[in-house]
Amino acid sequence: MTDLAANQPPPLAGYDLYEADPVLPAALRAFGAGWAEDRVRAIGRRAGTGEAIAWAEQADANPPVLRTHDRYGNRLDEVGFHPAWHALLGTAIGNGLHAWTWREPRQGSGVARAAGFFMWQQVEAGHGCPVSMTHAAVPALRAEPGLAEAWVPLLTSLVYDPVLRPPQQKQGALCGMAMTERQGGSDVRAATTTATPLAAEGDYLLDGHKWFCSAPMSDAFMVLAQAPGGLTCFLLPRVLPDGARNGFHLVRLKDKLGNRANASAEIELARAWARRVGPEGRGVATIVEMVNHTRLDCALGSAGNMRQAVAQASHHAAHRSAFGRRLADQPLMANVLADLTVEAEAAAWLAMRVAAAFDRAEGEAVLRRLITPVAKYWVCKRGPAVAAEALECLGGNGYVEDSGMPRLYREMPLNSIWEGAGNVNCLDVLRALGRQPETLAALQAEIALADGADRHLDAFTRRLERELADTDQLEAGARRLVERLALALAGSLLVRHGRPAVADAFCASRLGGDWGGAFGTLPAGVDFAAIVGPATPGVGPPADSCP
Repeated sequence: MTDLAANQPPPLAGYDLYEADPVLPAALRAFGAGWAEDRVRAIGRRAGTGEAIAWAEQADANPPVLRTHDRYGNRLDEVGFHPAWHALLGTAIGNGLHAWTWREPRQGSGVARAAGFFMWQQVEAGHGCPVSMTHAAVPALRAEPGLAEAWVPLLTSLVYDPVLRPPQQKQGALCGMAMTERQGGSDVRAATTTATPLAAEGDYLLDGHKWFCSAPMSDAFMVLAQAPGGLTCFLLPRVLPDGARNGFHLVRLKDKLGNRANASAEIELARAWARRVGPEGRGVATIVEMVNHTRLDCALGSAGNMRQAVAQASHHAAHRSAFGRRLADQPLMANVLADLTVEAEAAAWLAMRVAAAFDRAEGEAVLRRLITPVAKYWVCKRGPAVAAEALECLGGNGYVEDSGMPRLYREMPLNSIWEGAGNVNCLDVLRALGRQPETLAALQAEIALADGADRHLDAFTRRLERELADTDQLEAGARRLVERLALALAGSLLVRHGRPAVADAFCASRLGGDWGGAFGTLPAGVDFAAIVGPATPGVGPPADSCP
């Protein structure tokens, strides 16, 4: 009888995502979070279990369901989720992935939280949305100390409490966001939702619509609306203090390309009570802190998904044979795997460096202002290409839902759209360069820390400096400029902190120009085995990581 399992790789389960990752241990040490290694490792172990992987499959196969009314016609505006979704989200909340930064404000806490988020969302990315927004809401709420005093303890609680009820009865809370409107899209200043002041200071009634509302099952939302003094930020609770439902109505759930386990909704606000956050007319400036933190998580999420794609591809190639030998031993496949690994590790270092800039508070505020949109743009742009090539490494098996690769592939475009699509982030980079030229000086100083370490990086940096001096057609060429800023920073980070084999390959190909138009075109002389081996789950920690 034929053995149907012959020459089929075993499932990639029961492994430690932290120990198998070539970047995270080195990043924690490099950015002052070594003290958190045991806690981060525990998240990595949990993420690789068969139980967690099963949760992801179940949550994706059973998307959320909208209930607008009960049997008597009373409004409910509730979203129902599969138990697997609650298990994923509850694990994230219990491990503080929404709150670690704020609960333990010490050096490295933001980096440690970023590493945990990077791994746990590899299991299933959709539930990372409410985790990310709840984390990001805290710094925005601090613009209104009274609101922060009431809500931050709930938003940073380690208790997952999904039942809708008044805030004073909750053990923990989640926060969503509602900015985008049909007619405005990314131009949030074109919002038509109105905010009418009430007698009590800071209280308003909101009326209007939002075309996209993220995580509509949340307990509260950060919302933009037009007050008498201009566009203003508000905190809108789902349930009022007296137990009544607020005027927050779910019109429909969006039928999305990917991110299917997570709900995204179109909503209407009908005399919805809300509290002002920050002064009238300063809505964008107030909510930008939330946006910046979610942009960081977009980069972390895409980098994490890239890492998972590479792990799946290298695992498959290590166990699958064709034409008389393992796929991993065939030079062309080895080139593809090495190229994908280089891309994924560069993305991880970029994302973790941005996390470190947030972690270092005011000391790196200027650098953070520039590298956040730079990393968000570039890392998120590279994700879909990595996922597509990694899927192809599995051949027909990768195109089948059971492999998990289609879900990963569908997920990849999202982060490039969320919190400002590619052009929005590139224009934000230009805005930073124009209004705060010190941001460029800070980035150049960071890149210069690797001066003299690699000739390709040095030459690339000199060319970039000349390009920055030419301001003609700056807006039309913004994508090219942002890409080159990202590549220079990634090269510097890899040279200083990354694995030498990966840094050499990155600089020779991405910076030196010895590279083709597709993955698998690394130049001659690259040590594929030194790059791919440590990136393959089960091989062990990399031997050539920098301390």
